[in-house]
Amino acid sequence: MSFIFSTHPLHSAAEAMLKSAGELRVASASDGKTLLREGRGAGIVIVRAPIPPAFFDDAPALRAAIRHGAGLDMVPMDAATRAGVLVANVPAVNASTVAEHVFLVTLALLRRFRVMDRELRQGGWATGRSQSDKAGDLGGRTIGIVGMGNVGQAIFRIAKFGFNLEVVATSRLAESVPDGARFLPMDDLVATADILVLCCPLTPETTDLLNDRRIGRMKRDSILVNVSRGPVIEDAALIEALREGRIRGAALDVFATQPLPLDHPYFSFDNVIITPHIAGLTQESMMRMGTGAASEVVRVLKGELPVNLRNPEAVEHYRRRFPV
Repeated sequence: MSFIFSTHPLHSAAEAMLKSAGELRVASASDGKTLLREGRGAGIVIVRAPIPPAFFDDAPALRAAIRHGAGLDMVPMDAATRAGVLVANVPAVNASTVAEHVFLVTLALLRRFRVMDRELRQGGWATGRSQSDKAGDLGGRTIGIVGMGNVGQAIFRIAKFGFNLEVVATSRLAESVPDGARFLPMDDLVATADILVLCCPLTPETTDLLNDRRIGRMKRDSILVNVSRGPVIEDAALIEALREGRIRGAALDVFATQPLPLDHPYFSFDNVIITPHIAGLTQESMMRMGTGAASEVVRVLKGELPVNLRNPEAVEHYRRRFPV
């Protein structure tokens, strides 16, 4: 009998749902070799780590790959579709969590929190207070949002109605920019924004979207926040800009190489906040993502199609493999 395979542990509520639906196995590690070895024979895989394309080769029991979250870059869509494996995700459920993170790190950079906290602990009260001389307010600034999906929309609402910021945005579809925000092409947006937030999906078009030329157009006092994917930024160009003091700072949650090596240049900057790809992770969001993914698993096991099916072109092949 096939089993439900998860690349990572899940929220207890999600695990309870899955265990009531079948046998749940959790990978002992998330590297490709381990997933291929331990996931052999799985009926459904819950995805929180990149899945090797070979996972879909010679997998007669595999019905679906369910993404624990929204981004689909961890799933080799072509390989899954060729194999007649359904792919689904759980969109929107952590959008507000990511948006809250954006303003947490933005305010921390503006108020020099990292340096202030260190100086207070090491040098005392007056030394810590002196950092306020270079701190800045969030109010009155312009935020530029790249990508107006669920996360971008959540950032817009907090920016506009929470902090009364001016909002400029760019998106593949100009009509997705809501009333209250102004659409700008990417080159104009990077030159206009005081706070530049990347929250677009990773695609061939968005790889190195923020390159040397565009970083060169950013304001000297601007802040960059990346909650998208690491390869959206050209790292060498950003590191050079930080070394030369050409932007105020950056908050980076995602990286081209993860985990980020501890000797990476990003760790050397006081004006860079590093987080380990946790912008969308809290107890509450983990529960929403986990139970959302588990609900899709249960649907598939009942012979239904996922609500958030992302490769409908695979359905015909899937139905041949698993007749209703």
